[in-house]
Amino acid sequence: MIAKGKSYDFLVNIRGEKRGGATARVTDALRHAIVVHAFEPGATLDKAKLCERLGVSRFPVSEALARLKAEGLVDIQPQRGSTVSLIRLSDVRENMFLRKALEVEAIRSIAPNVDAAILERLDGNVAAQKQAAAKGDKQHFHALDLSFHDVLLTALGFPRVKAAAESARLALDRVRMLLASPVRNAQTISEHERIVAALAQHDSTRAAIAMAEHLDTVMTELMSFARREPELFTDWQQLKTDRM
Repeated sequence: MIAKGKSYDFLVNIRGEKRGGATARVTDALRHAIVVHAFEPGATLDKAKLCERLGVSRFPVSEALARLKAEGLVDIQPQRGSTVSLIRLSDVRENMFLRKALEVEAIRSIAPNVDAAILERLDGNVAAQKQAAAKGDKQHFHALDLSFHDVLLTALGFPRVKAAAESARLALDRVRMLLASPVRNAQTISEHERIVAALAQHDSTRAAIAMAEHLDTVMTELMSFARREPELFTDWQQLKTDRM
């Protein structure tokens, strides 16, 4: 479990950056800090300190917190302020259900006609994942993981499907960073290699199975993690007896 920080020094001051878009930049900065657990679940978000550190007025900070509340990352209570939301297992399960439904069918559809350029990009991505894992660079590995799936969704050619899958994925980023470890990263690389191998054979059934197993592993490992760190989750007691 990552210790709660008392300083906001990890946030970059955005004073003096290009005009306009302050709310979007603050939102991106805070979302990233929450996803990588610089702000961990349950942490208090001091609005005055955020304004001071980011170099902005209260308005863009307030608007950013409201946007993050809508994304399920922040809780705002009148007279009590804002805190980083605990992770809701029910939300995670729903978003993973959506992501699995979309990505399994996406890879099943592209496998028969996937071209050499796509396979080359995937091979290059997996090679870069191995380098990031060897260096212990969790954030770069996470970015490459996202890029791997983005290549597949882009190849499908359905923008609305891609947008829906990305929306579900965004809600899962915090969980993926919680589970990040050398062992998990090695397993992810192996799972990605199986997906690429199936695509190279134009085997839609095997590719779909490999993708489903890859995504199912996340939920299995999350439930194991939740047993060890139940204080990070809002609904562990309600879901702990559910079968995954």
